[in-house]
Amino acid sequence: MDVEQIYKDSSALLEGHFLLSSGNHSQFYLQSAKVLEDPKTAKLLAEALAQQIKDSGIEFDAVCSPALGGLIAGFALATAVDKRFIFAERVEKQMTIRRGFEVQKGEKYIVCEDIITTGGSALEAAAQIEAMGGKVVAYAALANRGFCSRVGSDREAKENCKLPLDKPLFALDDFTFEMYAPEDCPLCKEGKSEAYKPGSRGN
Repeated sequence: MDVEQIYKDSSALLEGHFLLSSGNHSQFYLQSAKVLEDPKTAKLLAEALAQQIKDSGIEFDAVCSPALGGLIAGFALATAVDKRFIFAERVEKQMTIRRGFEVQKGEKYIVCEDIITTGGSALEAAAQIEAMGGKVVAYAALANRGFCSRVGSDREAKENCKLPLDKPLFALDDFTFEMYAPEDCPLCKEGKSEAYKPGSRGN
């Protein structure tokens, strides 16, 4: 499966001058929502991710995703593996599991995102699961930005990866793009454009 081509065909691999959540700048941006708006494509990707997890032999009871970005990917994965799905969301900047969702003591979870960058949001969701008595056994994502090491890739985790090294990360592909501190950004130095956060201009 050529995941990069799927993103390109869905106009989900954007090129421009982007302001990332980290505050850094990049010429490229992955917008998984554009891939997942097609149910057939979402199903295809989720089934491929599910197969990786099944092949690993990991046992788990449910899937949890951090809102908002991970919701569709997580639900699609849960559908593919026929497991229960819940989500965590930010309430006053604090990741919280609410809406009547319950986590049973000892219940095993995979935390699923659309894209794993450093894994910060996934780790916050995992902390909530474990605080409620559950256990996180693995992490999953459609795409890995290359900061964390995924199963099946020889890329080593970088220092800014926040995911625990003793838990596997399953993802379909690595997407590694150059990122720059604002003061070092060559696009800024060209002076032809201003960095913007995707979504701030209607995309």
